[in-house]
Amino acid sequence: MGNDMYSVEQVADLLDLHVRTVRGYIRSGRLRAVRIGKQYRIAPADLDALLGRPQPPPAAVTTLEVSSIVQLDGVDRAAADRLATLVLAGVNTHRAGAGPLRVQTVHDEERQRMKIVLIGDARETAEVLHLLDAVLTDGNGLLAGEAHGG
Repeated sequence: MGNDMYSVEQVADLLDLHVRTVRGYIRSGRLRAVRIGKQYRIAPADLDALLGRPQPPPAAVTTLEVSSIVQLDGVDRAAADRLATLVLAGVNTHRAGAGPLRVQTVHDEERQRMKIVLIGDARETAEVLHLLDAVLTDGNGLLAGEAHGG
């Protein structure tokens, strides 16, 4: 049964039913149909549902999730706060087609070390990593004059 839509008459022929019976199924909601002009059209999947045929499983959706930990040494509390704000603002600026991204920042005052944990969409993670790279390698960036590494 191809991907074309069936007419009421075709469904009646296929099921060996009267056309009025098929229209009754449609009116009662037992058979889903789309009305185009004065005619109904029935999708093959809707006909299968009426007949109790198993539906094919939905197409598998491939997901790609990335986990990244960025470690920065030589970061004081003020710089860590600025960097965390920048990263979170970048992540919360939603772009069309962007997948979810979870971010956690941790600062170890004693070791002057910051870790940024990114979990989620690969493209979004790459954007954040590019942002961090630009900020940290720019001589006038958030950490200007401070030691930093990765």
